[in-house]
Amino acid sequence: MAPRLTSAAFAASGILFLAYIVVRPSGDDAAAMASTAWVAGHAAAMAGFILLGLGMLGLHQVLGDRLSLRAAAVTWAGAGLTLPYYGAEDFGLNVIAQRSLRDQAPALMELAQEFRYGPLPVTMFAAGLLLLGVGAVMAAVSVWRTGVLPRSSGVALALGFALFLPQFFTPYPVRVAHGVLILAGGIWLASALIFARTRRVAA
Repeated sequence: MAPRLTSAAFAASGILFLAYIVVRPSGDDAAAMASTAWVAGHAAAMAGFILLGLGMLGLHQVLGDRLSLRAAAVTWAGAGLTLPYYGAEDFGLNVIAQRSLRDQAPALMELAQEFRYGPLPVTMFAAGLLLLGVGAVMAAVSVWRTGVLPRSSGVALALGFALFLPQFFTPYPVRVAHGVLILAGGIWLASALIFARTRRVAA
């Protein structure tokens, strides 16, 4: 994967994760889940996870060490566990909420809660997000150790994904700030990749 594409993947991933929380309605009621914004916001997050995985693979090709390869593998595993939950949240809850509003049947929303807090879905979701955090931290350590990129250029992204699970339990403004952190981390790492490529070409 070309460094330019790797840079674009990290930058786009950061943009999409901020879009996720900004576009997604702040509430979790039927009206929020039935909205187009609910679908668009969660779709942005799913695309962000995929681009993050691609970025991690490209980062390994730039750094060339074993730790960055492991970081890419862990990130892909985390995305694989997380995406089914996001897909069900996005499309499944949207359908349930629309039917609940159309039929004036609030009891249907109990189905949404049964899914969201079911033992297996929650376990997969939490494990996936934890692995994403671990993968991002491993990548940041690899960036620091190899010295191919500015040593701290992976720190913000690692912090953002390490906090991905806890931020769900915070107020909406904090969640927006978390989206800004991931955006900053993605742009920072993307910029580091571009500047490193420019230096190599100039040399």
